[in-house]
Amino acid sequence: MIFHIVGRGEWDRAASEGRYQPCSLKREGFIHCSTLVQLLETANRFYRGRTDLLVLCIDEQRLEFPFRHEASALGAGEGDGERFPHIYGSLDLKAVRKVIDFPCQRDGSFAMPAALRES
Repeated sequence: MIFHIVGRGEWDRAASEGRYQPCSLKREGFIHCSTLVQLLETANRFYRGRTDLLVLCIDEQRLEFPFRHEASALGAGEGDGERFPHIYGSLDLKAVRKVIDFPCQRDGSFAMPAALRES
């Protein structure tokens, strides 16, 4: 299982279109994802304070397009050696096993959603 953080509005749009194609796909050629271990660091680094987020739980066996674990494009000292899953194509909704609410806490930080702690 790999995970992707998305705003509720973006996800609602994808659900109506039947496919998820974020801006990063057009701009960078892939969809950024995280492993479960990377999820909180990603959320706290890039989405701090956002109250409209969801976590997509993606079954990589159901992806139509290839995915690869690759090094972060961040500079030295930021994610050195850490590899993140990237999906090289749009996300067919049938690969999404679960969608979980991911609200921030009062201080703007994120904690692991109970639905993911239990898995």
